[in-house]
Amino acid sequence: MIKEIWDLYDREGKRTGETSERYYGSYKDIPEGRYHLVVDLLVIHNDGTYLLTKRSDEKDVNPGFWEASAGGSALSGEEPLDAAKRELFEETGIVADSLELVGVSFKDSSHGLYYSYLAKVSCEKDSIVLQEGETTDYKWVDREGLLEYVDSDGAMKSHNQRYEKYINSLR
Repeated sequence: MIKEIWDLYDREGKRTGETSERYYGSYKDIPEGRYHLVVDLLVIHNDGTYLLTKRSDEKDVNPGFWEASAGGSALSGEEPLDAAKRELFEETGIVADSLELVGVSFKDSSHGLYYSYLAKVSCEKDSIVLQEGETTDYKWVDREGLLEYVDSDGAMKSHNQRYEKYINSLR
């Protein structure tokens, strides 16, 4: 297996020159005041439906949860937009027609610096390719289905917080 190396950032979002190696639970070993870059993407099809994916039971954060995103950690040297494009393709097999940055936030508990994007796609809806070890299922839901998901107990609350303004605009 290839080693995955993350750049570390400070609270101002600047690279520190330090790195961290990914392994199961490695985010717990990132020093206080340091963060790894994470991208997430809320995927909307041009027909107005949203992509939900089910996280693998092998994940160290929220295993088995459904999520309204694709995403993951940026590799060392990678810029947020490039990481977003790569993660979307790796986890779904699709390419976005456009990516719109909707927010940047920190999550201290996971030492994450999050860049959150709205990804607009026009792919064939049955062309999703799940990434082994990352996702195990997917489904497309309409606006009401997305709102039902985000309001459910099974939703990833941190994701909802990062997309709160967008989600509220759908209400």
